[in-house]
Amino acid sequence: MKIHVTDEALQYFKDEMEAKEGDTIRFFAKYGGSTDLTQGFSVGVHMEEVERAAVEEVVDGIHFVVSDQDEWLFQEQDVKVSIQNEEIVFSQATE
Repeated sequence: MKIHVTDEALQYFKDEMEAKEGDTIRFFAKYGGSTDLTQGFSVGVHMEEVERAAVEEVVDGIHFVVSDQDEWLFQEQDVKVSIQNEEIVFSQATE
């Protein structure tokens, strides 16, 4: 599993969450909703350190992480993080 963050999504995290080099953004399972990846759960986003990362991608010095306890949500798929209509969108990466 890999995390692919688009340039637009990276800029969104910098602008909206004030993320900067050295920060960690965690993607985690949230009950309710759905994504292109799974039904019944959505993906939460929080800026926090993670003790045990299952997946980590560093883009422009910012760490994008899924912890080992939330890895199941992504079902071993590569994940694309993008922006549509000013919203964060998680989908299966095709790259």
